[in-house]
Amino acid sequence: MDISIVVPLFNEDESLPHLAEWIDRVMKEHGFSYEVIMVDDGSKDRSWEVIEQLHRENPCYKGVKFRRNYGKSAALNVGFAHAEGDVVITMDADLQDSPDEVPELYKMITEDGFDLVSGWKKKRYDSKLAKNIPSKFFNWTTRKMSGIKLHDFNCGLKAYRRDVVKSIEVYGEMHRYIPVIAKWAGFTKIGEKVVQHRKREFGVTKFGLNRFVNGYLDLMSIMFMSKFGKQPMHFFGLVGSGCFVLGFVALVLVCILRLCGKIALTNSVWFYLSMLFVVLGAMLFLAGFLGELICRNSSTRNTYLIEKELTE
Repeated sequence: MDISIVVPLFNEDESLPHLAEWIDRVMKEHGFSYEVIMVDDGSKDRSWEVIEQLHRENPCYKGVKFRRNYGKSAALNVGFAHAEGDVVITMDADLQDSPDEVPELYKMITEDGFDLVSGWKKKRYDSKLAKNIPSKFFNWTTRKMSGIKLHDFNCGLKAYRRDVVKSIEVYGEMHRYIPVIAKWAGFTKIGEKVVQHRKREFGVTKFGLNRFVNGYLDLMSIMFMSKFGKQPMHFFGLVGSGCFVLGFVALVLVCILRLCGKIALTNSVWFYLSMLFVVLGAMLFLAGFLGELICRNSSTRNTYLIEKELTE
């Protein structure tokens, strides 16, 4: 199979028929073999009924329905698990991403040798104050921290080699930083393509301002887990050992000064500070040791309740 298109969605019943018609036209024009995996993230409208109708009309359309809303990252992770195409394309269901971009994205993966190609919505039709300005700030921050030269990390329109989506794990709200996750997994050939951004035709945006706060926290989590996720002792042990040594040396000096009659321990702030550093260092070292034991292995982190599936 040439292409798997993964479409995460939440309450997009009006958009889905138009998106499916557009995808079918592009795929037939270019002669691609394809599948479209629509992941319904707990919609409350008729989205799942529409997906069932599309599946009856064209078996290339497959669907997964969550029992409740888990978020875009969960939908993408499940979609990636079901994808069988050589190239995996992700796009949003709101018709703001254009399927006409798919052939060029496919070419960049198969012919130009990119592991991942991210869309860049150079001209946007979103609110400047609510989306454009905050988005530029977050993208600048992510570029500086990750070293990946992309203008739009959060663009929903992306293309991947199949190996990439089968090698990475997306959870929480990490979908914003998939290029960062891919880079730390060893897929370093990451490209960018200017893509068309269209005005929303149906419904309303599903993302609030809290995504900016969550975005920073997720970036910090990714950077930490990428460097120290397998060996948390390297971070906590180093910082803890430094604090312990600093506190112990300070405590010895304070005790020497006390024996020389220079200070009284109970009246010296340095005595309490040195004890604080000793205790803090021991606690951080213990945290590193426990982190090594746990090593971020959670059997339920990416377990979602799936109500229905159309994957045959």
